[in-house]
Amino acid sequence: MGGARRCVPRWKATVVPSDRSGGENAPGPLWSEPGTLLEHVSIAVLGIDEDNRICYWGPGAQDLFGHDPAAVLSRPAAVLFPDPPQGAPDAAVRLAERGRTLGYWRGRLPARHLDGAVFDCGFRVFPVSGAGGRSVVMALASRSDELDRVKTNLAFLDALFETCPIGLVMLDEELRYVHLNQALADMDSLPIGEHLGRRMEEIMITSDGGEYQRKLRAVAAGGRPVVGALVGVRTPGHPDRDQVRSVSFFPLTGAVGSRPGVGGLLVDVTDREQAIMEATAGRQRLALLDRAAARIGTTLDVDVTARELVAAAVPDFSDASVVELVEWMDEPEVFDPEQPLVTRRIASGTILPPPATELVSGLETVTYPPGSAIHRMLLTGRPVSVLVNDEFMTRTVIHQARAQLLRDSGLACILLAPLIARGTVQGITMFGRSAARPAFTEEDLSLAGELASRAALCLDNARLYSRVQDIALTLQRALLPSALATSPYVQVAHRYLPGSHLTEVGGDWYDVINLPDGRVALVVGDVMGHGVPAAAAMGRLRITAKALARHNQEPDHLLTELDACAQEAGIELATCLYILYDPSTGRARIASAGHPPPLVRHPDGTVETVSDVLGVPLGVGGHPFKTIEITLPEDAILALYTDGLIEARGQDIEEGLAAVRAELRRAPGQLEETADRMLSSLLPDPPDDDTVLVLARVRRSP
Repeated sequence: MGGARRCVPRWKATVVPSDRSGGENAPGPLWSEPGTLLEHVSIAVLGIDEDNRICYWGPGAQDLFGHDPAAVLSRPAAVLFPDPPQGAPDAAVRLAERGRTLGYWRGRLPARHLDGAVFDCGFRVFPVSGAGGRSVVMALASRSDELDRVKTNLAFLDALFETCPIGLVMLDEELRYVHLNQALADMDSLPIGEHLGRRMEEIMITSDGGEYQRKLRAVAAGGRPVVGALVGVRTPGHPDRDQVRSVSFFPLTGAVGSRPGVGGLLVDVTDREQAIMEATAGRQRLALLDRAAARIGTTLDVDVTARELVAAAVPDFSDASVVELVEWMDEPEVFDPEQPLVTRRIASGTILPPPATELVSGLETVTYPPGSAIHRMLLTGRPVSVLVNDEFMTRTVIHQARAQLLRDSGLACILLAPLIARGTVQGITMFGRSAARPAFTEEDLSLAGELASRAALCLDNARLYSRVQDIALTLQRALLPSALATSPYVQVAHRYLPGSHLTEVGGDWYDVINLPDGRVALVVGDVMGHGVPAAAAMGRLRITAKALARHNQEPDHLLTELDACAQEAGIELATCLYILYDPSTGRARIASAGHPPPLVRHPDGTVETVSDVLGVPLGVGGHPFKTIEITLPEDAILALYTDGLIEARGQDIEEGLAAVRAELRRAPGQLEETADRMLSSLLPDPPDDDTVLVLARVRRSP
């Protein structure tokens, strides 16, 4: 600096003045070869001699300044610049002087086009030795805005490759790495240098049968770009870790001098996809729980509840499922890990082909030895997942044939969950998955525990209900007559049919009582309500009615006493029909407390409804009962019944009564056969409610 002139090298070349005006075809010692940069930025080459005249006019000069060679050669270079201010040297002189004195100079000056337009122009000037030792200043010129644009683009691309977190790559036509950024190298866990020259399939290893490579080759061949495609890969840097990448590729067509091939952007979206899958799985688990809550426990039937649990799990949660109840030998129901566990399989289901069907449904009773996976699960009280391997089968599956079925079933893992409610082990449930599905996760264990917990509570409710139902049914049957009184003048066929498991035991009852002088009393009643209270109330009324009948009570008086008994016992509503038949006269005296009317089948087949004896039910009180008397012909059949025979959902009582009359009208035959036929024809299977039917064929005494 300090005013001293820098010592710079001088360019030396032989320059021959151009004497042609043929534009780009004019030969010259300096020729700007086409390339990518020159396609985007026009470069003008020109020479200025010692007299500051234009001595060389290169091919790009005419494009930049508008002058053809013939018009500018040998003219002052000042023609290329705006007129200087008054007294100031022109720009051409200053430009040439800087080139001669500095050896190399670059800068910007205003330039003028042939049409008079002034534009900002960038120059690079340097001296060369001409013919005869003359010095020529060579100038390279281009529009400043085009240079700025190219420099900005190059700076952007440099920054993009340096700092962009997205993987960037350029591949040649053979899908070999030509250029990539550090982000992609980090993604692959391999240095940039180990990529270059290698095929992409060597770095991005896929298991899609080559589909990803086929897409890339189609792009390289000039096909449509691939945008946002998801591909699962592994790389040599992480051969044990699966990645999911979002890839976009576009063709490099070779325009403007670039090499053909493929450009691409790659983003590692493994975490995002994993989060999406986990969120989706979470929603699916919640949806499954919601469906299960609506589906499991719709009845108080143990078997139905178990089947509902299996239906909720297969196929949404597992490929196979079974439910087994524990067969406790005695009370209390306490699990002993040192003893074999015996279960009863009550529900099963699978979508797998045979032999999986036989595996889940081929056993009714299963025994698990101490130390089995079932025992380990029940000890913790929490669900566990086990692999179907030799250890599991050795410890848990006793029979070799069953073990072979398990091996051949296709099940790869089994989730075991305890059915525990109110501190009692009800049983176990198992969910199995084949190798085609993912193994059970911790979230799956939690879901299975929730399913099992809900099902266990429903099963326990059903078990307790069944126990109460059994008690009520046992009580009712104990209170019903085990053997009815017989008479040579009254032949009786009687049936008591309990309702389905979905209906609690009712208070239906009946009796046949022998009285003095050959008379016979027929009684049918029904206590409103269900369960043990109804059965107990029924027993009390039946025993009281039998005692009152033996005291030779008239039917209306007997019902009056029975009504008082009902009120004292707190029985609010019960019906009763009492018939007193005298075979010596053939007459029957009848009284009713709100019970369905009796029917009489005459020998000619006509059926009569005795409907004028209706009274108020027992327990209401305050209303007198009345007795009517009818004459029964020889071989007439009396039909006494409870409302279960004539009432049905969606059917009017009169329709039910008409159906009973129609069945009774048919040829009677034996009373036992007639009773069976009537019940099978008139009642659904299983029946909706408890039903009593008493058929009595009457004869007269001599």
